[in-house]
This record gives sequence, C-alpha cells and structure tokens, in this order.
Amino acid sequence: MALLIKNGRIVTAHDIFVGDILCEGEVITQIAPSVVAPEGADVIDAADKFVFPGFIDPHVHITLPFMGTFAKDTYESASRAALVGGTTSLIEMCCPSREEQPLEAFELWKSKTDQSACDYSFHMGVTRFDESTPDQLREIVNQGIASFKVFLAYKGAFGISDQELFDTLSLAKELGVIVTAHCENETLVAALQSRLLAAGKTGPEWHEPSRPPLVEASGVHHLMTFAEVTGAHVYCVHTSCRESLEVVQAAQLRGVNAWVETVIPHLTLDKTHAELPDFEGSKYVMSPPLRDKKQQAALWAGLRSRLISTVATDHAPFDFARQKEMGGDDFTKIPNGIPSIEERVRLLYTYGVGRGHIDLPTLVDCASTQAAKLFGLYPRKGTIGIGSDADLVVYDPQYRGKISSQSQEMAVDYSAFEGWEVEGRPTVVTVRGAVQVVDGQFVGTLGHGQLLTRMPTHF
Repeated sequence: MALLIKNGRIVTAHDIFVGDILCEGEVITQIAPSVVAPEGADVIDAADKFVFPGFIDPHVHITLPFMGTFAKDTYESASRAALVGGTTSLIEMCCPSREEQPLEAFELWKSKTDQSACDYSFHMGVTRFDESTPDQLREIVNQGIASFKVFLAYKGAFGISDQELFDTLSLAKELGVIVTAHCENETLVAALQSRLLAAGKTGPEWHEPSRPPLVEASGVHHLMTFAEVTGAHVYCVHTSCRESLEVVQAAQLRGVNAWVETVIPHLTLDKTHAELPDFEGSKYVMSPPLRDKKQQAALWAGLRSRLISTVATDHAPFDFARQKEMGGDDFTKIPNGIPSIEERVRLLYTYGVGRGHIDLPTLVDCASTQAAKLFGLYPRKGTIGIGSDADLVVYDPQYRGKISSQSQEMAVDYSAFEGWEVEGRPTVVTVRGAVQVVDGQFVGTLGHGQLLTRMPTHF
C-alpha cells in the first residue's frame, strides 16, 4: 500500500524545504511541493513537523559477551528502542573472542537477529589474525559486510598485536573495506589501572584517570601511523577528546584516509557522572571514559566543521544491579557501556540543535547521511531521494517530555539520562515504507528488519 507524507518540512544533509513524499512499495517514488494521493494510499499530515531520513546508528552492541557477562538487550528490545528513537538502521559490532573463528562468530551474530524490527548490518571484529583469517574475512565481505572492527585496547581479550593490526589493515586495503577502531594505548591503560588499584583507588571515579585523554590520543596516533603505512581507510570510534581530534586532523592533512565518530554520551555527559556516590557512578563507566565537561566544546565544534563525521551511541546495555555491581570493589571489573540507542536523536536535537551547537542539516548529516556514505549504504539509506528506501522520521518539535527508565524499550534497569528534559520526538517512523512507530509507541512488526548488504566503497 502506498504512503503519502504531506506538508512536512523535509530536512536532508544539505536542504530544508516544505513538500510531500510518496512511498510505494519499499521506496520513495515522488518528492514534490504537492503530490496527489493514489487511490487507497495512507496519508500522514506532517504540517508543522520535520521529516528526516531514517537515522543510522553505526556503532551498537546487542549480542555482547563482555567481562564475564552478557549485554541485556536482544534484537527485539534493541530494535524497538532504536525505532522509537528514530533510528531505522543500525550496525552492530560483531566481536568474537580470540578463540573463535570469524565465520563461526559471524553466523552466530546473524542468528540472533530474527526478531529485528529495523534494518541492520555488522562491522566484523578482527580479534586475531593468523593463516586462517584472510579467507574467512574475504567470505564475510563477499556476504555484504564492508567494514572491520579492531581494538587497540582490552589486552588479553579483544585487543590485537601490532602485527595483527598491520595484517588486518593490509587486507582491508586489498578488499576496499574501511576499518573501525577502538583507539587507546592498552599498555598504558593496564599500567595505570594497576597503579590505581595498588593505591586502594577502586571506585568507578578512578576509571577515567586510568584512561586519560593522552592515552586515547596515543592509540589514535598509533592507528594513524599504521593507516599511513598501509593506505587503509580507518574510522575512529567513540572519540571523546580534543587531543584525539588534533591527531586525526594532523593525519588527514598528511593524506591519511581517516574519519571520526563521537557518541551521544560524550556530547552530553561528563566525568562527574562517574563520580556519583554510592556506586551510582558505575552506571556511567564506558571506554573511552566520560571526560571533563570542557571537552564537549571541542566535540560540538568538530561536528559543526564536519571534522567529526558521525554521532553514534556505542550502545552497550548492562544492568546496574548484578552486572555493573560486579565491579563493586574493583572498577576494572565494571562492564563498560552506557545504554543510549533510544535517546540519541532526541538528545542531539534537544542539546545540539536546541542549544545552537549544530543546525538541522548537520543533525541529519552526522546521525544518518555520513554513516550511509562511509559504510556502503548511500543513497539507499541516509537521504530522502527518489529510489531511496522509504525510511522516514516525522519529528514533532513541539513535544515536551522527560526521559524515564520506566517507559523505555531498552531491556536495562536504568537510564543514564533519567529525568532529562527532551524537546520533540519521532511521531511516525517508517522502515522501507512500513509504519513502525506512531506517537512515540512501537506499533510495527518484529522481524521486519533485513540484513543490509553493503559493498566496499573505499579503495
């Protein structure tokens, strides 16, 4: 059945205009100042509302074994949460252990997605590189996964050696895929953690001092060096500080093919949250850590200048009770992550656009369009155009509300943004023409989501 969205303020990464959008089948077929509704079409009046392309979260964790426990979300809960928040496509980090074979891990991660209500893909984690790895990664790329993930952290778990990093980037260059990277100096992290614990500094407030900005910037510099040597295209995930941005910018000026992601917690929260008493601070432990509030100015400036390409979440949901509490006497044992897949767009709009840090086209660019372009989805996703998937978000800027764990779709027992005021919300969300959200409530179909085939775009 056709769907016509009328009278909305259509916002793309470059334009804002009033018009109508006709969706037939799963794609957009007409965009014009006025479109006549075909017989039998559903009509949505979007007057006084924005119409955005479906948002893309390029960094989430759903199936995540970490620190002896597992993330709480399933694709049922995570995809519902994503859609209620306006995210219509997500890219999950497939993170096998060093003992697992890549193809087996990829099949396992795919097997968890049957109930997804939104579209999805994966970054394939490379947590070791031996003689069996290249052929397996080639097969995974042939199946439509156009990006890898490496960790320059978590020594002894996900972290890889310099030789493995070189081999992974060299293969990525050969295959034309982009490599996303968690950048920290794992040796310095381990040494600082050991020193702090030996001094009796065991609470969550010591997580940030164990991984200060220079430790992150050191990891970024390391990645830039290897990218420059191999010619690979790289993408720094969850960048948290000015020091790291400066390293990437210097590398770009040398011709390194590098892009930057930040995440909504680093834009809106700061290290004082991890210093809350009574172990409340553990709710805010993630890596890289929340930083001094002054770092946020650099991140917003990076978005305005487009030095930072994307805003993701690094969504990693662990309950406060029984999971975060695993690190009650040792901050290094607190499962890392702040659940935020449901709140990213509302927080970006409220505390980004609403506070004058970014404009509406930048919101669309960093939360949708750039992710589509970097990861082989554009123009199918990430824009409002003829022939693009009918992934659309009708956003009511007049809505006012507060974030509450009691009403969230995420399967976790707290919200990092409890009681925060938000301006606006998605009132209608479609995925390939199917209405999945109405008035902030999921009304769609579990299992509607599809695995997105992505072709390599970097050579």
